[in-house]
Amino acid sequence: METISYTSIGDGRPFLLLHGGGGPQTVAGFAELLAEKPARVITPVHPGFGGTPRPDDLTRPGQLAAAYDKLLTDLDLDGVTVVGNSLGGWIAAEMALLNSPRIAAVILIDAVGIEVPGQPIADFFALSFAEIAQHSYHEPAKFRIDPAAFTPEQQAAMAGNRAALAVYSGNGRMFDPALRERLAGVTTPVRVIWGEADRIAGPDYGRALAQAIPGAAFVLLDRTGHLPQIETPERLLAEVWAALPPARGKAAARGKAAARGKAVARG
Repeated sequence: METISYTSIGDGRPFLLLHGGGGPQTVAGFAELLAEKPARVITPVHPGFGGTPRPDDLTRPGQLAAAYDKLLTDLDLDGVTVVGNSLGGWIAAEMALLNSPRIAAVILIDAVGIEVPGQPIADFFALSFAEIAQHSYHEPAKFRIDPAAFTPEQQAAMAGNRAALAVYSGNGRMFDPALRERLAGVTTPVRVIWGEADRIAGPDYGRALAQAIPGAAFVLLDRTGHLPQIETPERLLAEVWAALPPARGKAAARGKAAARGKAVARG
């Protein structure tokens, strides 16, 4: 596989932040907020998103999970908390199944990826932009976008994102029929965080996801939709930080050093 494109900001406890089908910009603001804790936040761009190339044989979230686990090894990170939203949550769930010694915890935010009878995932590709906003936010009027106002470059990037999402989601299906059963093998600590106004995948879908993972906690955020990192980022940050296990090894040393540096800078 070609080199993974990613950004790295901050210094402290390491996080791997995985974006959903809207592309890397949907987590960029939250990455900056998280980095202030302090934390080091690694945000990959899934190949095919953001104008990046996607190899023809890279088609499944499980393959991305393996690639990102290798990235953690290449960066020599341990004690990593993996945080994923929507499609990124599906990838994060696949990373939890790796039971990697480099991963300390996994946080799934309004994740897709499992099949839940009676709880269908919205057909993203059949929705207009206005309908996507209606399904994605508690207060959609605040977050509507007008694609007619996009530059040609932005329109091309958006089209590339949609094409990549179609591939990774199984032509829009948005789930792996076997994933729910496979999640019984997870031993990494997991927290599932969900927006109560999510109409892409509703709260009962999120509860089923948490129930499929041994020991997983479920947290419901009111007045929040499918993208908590955009709609209620401060509340999401508090829940993410509350889910962290004690820092260990290099992560603990980096966190202490970053905290000392921040204290000195404030003085």
